[in-house]
Amino acid sequence: MPGRPKKTTRPSLSKRRLAALIEEATVDCHDESEAVTGFLTMIEERLAAPFATVVLGVDVTVTGVELTELEEIIAVCVRGKQRQRIPICDLPSPPPSGAEWIEAYRHWAAGA
Repeated sequence: MPGRPKKTTRPSLSKRRLAALIEEATVDCHDESEAVTGFLTMIEERLAAPFATVVLGVDVTVTGVELTELEEIIAVCVRGKQRQRIPICDLPSPPPSGAEWIEAYRHWAAGA
């Protein structure tokens, strides 16, 4: 229907699966900074990028992820010549292959 926002869904992962992903990303990490780097590595290696999504009602292509100076994982969104970086935790669905790593990071970052 025109004017109606597209329904977005996030992957439904069990608490056990989330815990296993978090453990895998943060194994051998001694602090939060190292843990964020662990998640960045897993997302870079496993997320099927580039992929299409919708941000604020606009079709974009997520070309990859980056780490900001404030140690936040962001998605690089491109549309034509325009480029926008948004926090990966704010990235809408539908998710590409490997998106469970975004969900694990989102869960970890929320302190759950």
